[in-house]
Amino acid sequence: MKVAVDISLYPLDADFIPPIKDVIARLNAHEGLDVWTNAMSTQIVGEFDAVMSTLRDEIGATFEQLPKAVFAIKILNNPMLDRD
Repeated sequence: MKVAVDISLYPLDADFIPPIKDVIARLNAHEGLDVWTNAMSTQIVGEFDAVMSTLRDEIGATFEQLPKAVFAIKILNNPMLDRD
């Protein structure tokens, strides 16, 4: 089953841009996922298991690096996205 995720990271730190860029770069490194970024969030589209595994790994890595951070996540099943 294909899903689309809208995710935003809010590092609770004055220097918040580098951790956001780091998460986006790591998400883009995963094969089999489509990743788009805009000014407010990042969208990830792919098979459910691949997306959830990626989110688990990357959110966990972020929480290890940052003392305090918030992720806001919305998940849509059966997305009908045409980004071409």
